[in-house]
Parts: sequence; C-alpha cells; structure tokens
Amino acid sequence: MSKKEIYEQKAEALLEPIVAEYHFELVDVEYVKEGSNFYLRAYIDKPEGITVDDCEVVSRAFSQKLDEEDFIEEAYIMEVSSPGLGRPLKKEKDYKRSMGKELEIRTYRAINKEKEFYGVLKKYDESSVTIDCEGEEMTFQKSDIALIRLAFDF
Repeated sequence: MSKKEIYEQKAEALLEPIVAEYHFELVDVEYVKEGSNFYLRAYIDKPEGITVDDCEVVSRAFSQKLDEEDFIEEAYIMEVSSPGLGRPLKKEKDYKRSMGKELEIRTYRAINKEKEFYGVLKKYDESSVTIDCEGEEMTFQKSDIALIRLAFDF
C-alpha cells in the first residue's frame, strides 16, 4: 500500500466519526501533491448542501485529530469542502445514488470515434458501467473511463 493510500485511509478513519456527529456524509478524502505543496482534502456533503460553516466545524475538529495523531510526515495543507456539482463517481455509494440519472462519461481512448458519452445509468459492478444512450445500451470497462460524473443540464 502506498503512502498516499495509507494517509487517505487514516484520515478517513479520523473523519468518519466527525462527519457522522454532524449528520454529514464523507464523500472522499485525497492526499495529493500540486506544485510544491501537498494537500489533504476532505469532501463532505448533506442532502441540502454544505455551507462554509459546515466546512469550518469539520475542519476544526479534523485539525485537532490530525494534530493528535500526527501521522503525515511532510508539511501539507488541509482542506475541507463540498464536492461540488462536477464530482466524479468513485465509490459504490456514488453509483447507487446515481442510478437512473444522466451521466457524462469520458474515455481515455476513442470508442467508435468518440471519447465523450452521455446516458442514463442502468447498471454497474466492480469493473463496468452500463448506460442507456438514446435507446442504445453501452457498457464501459471502468479501467477505460477517464471521468464519470453526473451530467450537467443547464
């Protein structure tokens, strides 16, 4: 297991009881390097949407736990935020919540000369996703998907 995965798992374990206390959902945790800085990001949500105050209360509690545990070796910036409208589907609960909704899928390489697909999520499993594209079912291997998220309809 990589250092990144270890940090994300430990952070998630610290965050779960905090977000549960406030009746929020922990959407994702990521540890990434951008430029010369490392970031530990937590994405939280609730049905009516996350506010700045929600992020602040979780951030304060999480910061205190991180200081107590002190398991990240490098200097890093910790952020707590809403996942936003364009959040990708990553976990089982993301797919379950998106059943019957329109998705946008971008693939790494062209399929029938296209790399971007829109359709209603019909089914999924560990390795594939099936959508209904205007009456035609299309199945994609998750390993071929560069991005999958809810489609925006403005």
